[in-house]
Amino acid sequence: MAKPDISPLADIMQRLRDKETGCPWDVEQNFASIAPYTVEEAYEVADAIERADMADLKDELGDLLLQVVFHSQMAAEENAFNLQAVIDGICDKMVRRHPHVFGDASIGIAEAVVQNWEQIKASERAQGGKGDSALSGVANALPALLRAQKIQKRAARTGFDWPDKSGPEAKIAEELAELDEAESDDDRFEEMGDLLFAAVNLSRHRGIDAELALKAASQKFEKRFRLMEEMAGEKFVDLNLDEKEELWRRAKKV
Repeated sequence: MAKPDISPLADIMQRLRDKETGCPWDVEQNFASIAPYTVEEAYEVADAIERADMADLKDELGDLLLQVVFHSQMAAEENAFNLQAVIDGICDKMVRRHPHVFGDASIGIAEAVVQNWEQIKASERAQGGKGDSALSGVANALPALLRAQKIQKRAARTGFDWPDKSGPEAKIAEELAELDEAESDDDRFEEMGDLLFAAVNLSRHRGIDAELALKAASQKFEKRFRLMEEMAGEKFVDLNLDEKEELWRRAKKV
C-alpha cells in the first residue's frame, strides 16, 4: 500500500487562500475565525466514533485534517511555520515520548507508560518556557468539566488530593450549603462553580469520567423527554406538572 500523501490537500488549501484567484471566504479567515470550526470538527469525529459509523468517521477525519492544513497555511503566510514543520514536530514528539519503543527504555505495563509520558511532557513544558507549574499546559478552550478533571489530576500528582472519596463528598455538602446561603447573584455564581468542581472531584475519586457521565445523563434525559412528547402528542405543553411527571415515570419504565 502506498504511503499517504497529504500534499494534494495542502495544494488545494494554498489555492483557496490565494488572494487573487482563491475563494473570498477562505481568504478572509484567520486563526480566531477558524478555531470554532476546528473544535466543532473534533466533536463530530467523536460523535461518529460513538455511533460506530465508519463511513462518517472517514469523512469527519477528513474535515478535521482540513483544519490542520488550514491553520498551517495561514501560519505559512505569516512566515511562522508550515505544514511540514507541523508534521516534523509531531513526529519528533512521538518518538521522544516513546523511549520504550524508539529508544532503550523498557516499560512493561500501560500505567507505567502513562506515568512516563506525563513526566516527559512536564519536562518539555519546562524546557519550552511554558511554565513549571504542575497545571501548565491545560488548555483554557477545553470543555469545562474536562478541564476541571485535568486540573484536578495534575494537582493530585503533586500529592494535593483527598485520600479517599469522603473528602469530595463532604465538600459537595459544604458547597451546597454555601450556595443556599449566598445572597447575591455573583456569590451564587461562584458557589455554583465550586459545587460543580467538587462534583467533578467526586467523580474522579469514583473512577468515573465526569464529561462522559454528564453526556450520558443528558442523552438519557433527552431520550425520555422525547418519549414523553410522543406519548402526549400536541397537548404535551398544556399538561400540568403532575401529568408530565406521570409521563416521565412511564418513559423511565420504557
